[in-house]
Amino acid sequence: MRITGYQSHGVAASVALVNAVTCDEGDDSPEALRAVLRDNGFFWQDFEDAHADAFRSWAWSLRRFFEAGELTQAVAVLNELMLETPMHPHLSEHGGLGLHMHYAPPSARLPLRFRATTLMHISTMVCEHGLARSGVCAAPDCDRVYADTSRAGRRRFCSETCANRTNVAAFRARRRARRDG
Repeated sequence: MRITGYQSHGVAASVALVNAVTCDEGDDSPEALRAVLRDNGFFWQDFEDAHADAFRSWAWSLRRFFEAGELTQAVAVLNELMLETPMHPHLSEHGGLGLHMHYAPPSARLPLRFRATTLMHISTMVCEHGLARSGVCAAPDCDRVYADTSRAGRRRFCSETCANRTNVAAFRARRRARRDG
């Protein structure tokens, strides 16, 4: 049986969806949502434009998790979402993927399958690592979220661009302070 841990496509898909829908520079068009699914290993062919609102709503629900400042708050958000999400974990084998877990009922449509999978994968990440590996980008002018799947687990930014920009600004501020002080 293939075991999927917190580094699975569900966590990355959650981040991509939240950033596409809830961020100032995001794109929540049906085409962009379809791309989030495709890029993260979901059956994007099942996406219908009518599903877009369900995905947008889910993105705003997940954002609450990424914005949680304390573990107890994050756990409360995840538990609330689990109570609201119909789940029926079961083993499945299809499409040459080998035996794997599904979390939504077998008859569930794509939005519910995506919701259940992302919720369970984020919950696994939190159980294994707490909140240290997820959050909102630390760059002052960025509203994107991130989930750190690196070995070190020290990420605070959504991208290298934000990290570099913030670090350069801090370096220049220190240099000005030394020069002026």
